[in-house]
Amino acid sequence: MKLKRYLQRLLLLAGILLLAFYGAAKLHQVILSRSAMKSFETTREAQLNEPSKESHAVQPVASAPGFVSWSEQRIKHYEESLDEHLAAPLAVLRIARIHVEAPVLEGTDDLTLNRGLGHITGTALFGKIGNVGIAGHRDGFFRGLKDIKVGDRIEVEEPGKVETYVVDRLQIVDPRNVTVLRSSDRPELTLVTCYPFYYIGRAPQRFIVHAALADSESRIAATFQSR
Repeated sequence: MKLKRYLQRLLLLAGILLLAFYGAAKLHQVILSRSAMKSFETTREAQLNEPSKESHAVQPVASAPGFVSWSEQRIKHYEESLDEHLAAPLAVLRIARIHVEAPVLEGTDDLTLNRGLGHITGTALFGKIGNVGIAGHRDGFFRGLKDIKVGDRIEVEEPGKVETYVVDRLQIVDPRNVTVLRSSDRPELTLVTCYPFYYIGRAPQRFIVHAALADSESRIAATFQSR
């Protein structure tokens, strides 16, 4: 009986410790989220008070990340990146159905991809004819891509305008396959992240989301109807 009571107390203590650990983790997540929100709000206020030199359009600002599905390591890297100054984003990318929203910055170095999404050097720029390549971490800003579907709409907000793309193709490719980023004679968008999404270590493949400007939506629909 003494052994039974001892085991019961031990299990109760273990349960209390697990609940305390969970509560501390959730509190840490809330603190990070509030910290990020404060940072974004400070950036938003500064941009509203200082219009772009090239045009008087207000620079787009993304909402603070939610961290709900992010890895602990990626949250840590994001928090550390807030101490660094980066140029204003080229745009803000939003996919409403899967709750993806992030600033698009120039380049794909570690600091850039910890702070947001990165425009892949050598691919087209927003607002131009061609294929715009955007990279993001699978355990951070692009985690939501695991739930994306053909037909989803991707909104890109640039200074002074908003463009909408429609997803028309999903692929899983080898990291050396750069044909997914080849140039095009129409406005297109290609999102790139590592795959599988929950792979431990360096992921062996790449998950590709291809989308066309909404003006081409009727052409996409006709393609599906013919299948």
